[in-house]
Amino acid sequence: MSYQFNFDWIATYWPVFIAGIWMTIQLIVVGGIVGIALGILCAWARSEGPKWLGFITAIYVELIRNTPFLIQLFFIFYGLPALGFRMTEVQAAMLAMVINLGAYSAEIIRAGLEATPKGQVEAGASLALSPLQTFRHVVLVPALQKIWPALCSQVVIVMLGSSVVSQIAVEDLTYAANFTQSRSFRAFEAYFVSTLIYLALAIALRFALLALGDMIFATKRRATR
Repeated sequence: MSYQFNFDWIATYWPVFIAGIWMTIQLIVVGGIVGIALGILCAWARSEGPKWLGFITAIYVELIRNTPFLIQLFFIFYGLPALGFRMTEVQAAMLAMVINLGAYSAEIIRAGLEATPKGQVEAGASLALSPLQTFRHVVLVPALQKIWPALCSQVVIVMLGSSVVSQIAVEDLTYAANFTQSRSFRAFEAYFVSTLIYLALAIALRFALLALGDMIFATKRRATR
């Protein structure tokens, strides 16, 4: 007997999907902004910071990059309360995404920092710029421009990886798909729709980040002329 496709349930459950999409967007906005900021700090610590701080940062980066995101999420949500750190499911999901993206973006950004010619740093010092000003204007901005496409790809990967946060009852897009198929008994259709939505979100996020990078770096180039 052939399978009969039926998408009539969308009329009933579309608010669940809208809520799931909105939650996924919130997670990636917070996780992306704070995670990249954390990555910049970690990259600075490993490339230009004191040795003890670079050593601690290296441990953090290797620990996160070599353990599954789901385990990190479970540790934060189920493990930390045993130490007295209690948080909601959404807070735990956001923290896990920040920590995960921070570690991965740190290595991407560090590669850009280390590709900056030493002559540029010396030129910044010769202009009487402070170390912070030199790092921000002379080192960081050109480094980010070099690695921006790779950084955008990593943010998209983290957004797609956020699908596991439904395991701790965060009502994201995957949670919406699970909820819908359990009520409508249309598993293929529910996950097909969620797949298309994730694909659309990933493409939109990539284009938005690339456009944001073009805007930021174009502004910086005009400011330095």
